[in-house]
Amino acid sequence: MAQPHLASGQLGSVLPLGAQLASTPSHALLKAAQLEVMRVVLRAGKAMPEHRVAGEITVQCLEGVVDFRAGADVHRLRAGDFLHLAGGVPHELTAREDASLLVTICLLPA
Repeated sequence: MAQPHLASGQLGSVLPLGAQLASTPSHALLKAAQLEVMRVVLRAGKAMPEHRVAGEITVQCLEGVVDFRAGADVHRLRAGDFLHLAGGVPHELTAREDASLLVTICLLPA
């Protein structure tokens, strides 16, 4: 079952999932006119293939270890690491350990 998006003023949690990581799917926490926030869950060895989004993004590693590639640069993200990426830059992720990430996307006006 899909998790509902948070409503304005509603409290949510981005604490590490720990033992529940294996059974928790990636899901959007909220989607508004100019902002989308997601918890991305990747199991060890799994990847999110190269893609790009029009707006700027931030990625915060909540738990685990993920390699984040943007062009020739590869950043190994660990719990507490935070990364900003300009819009339109192709990037991909590969989980080195079970991991969850908080991803924020700036949605450009149509």
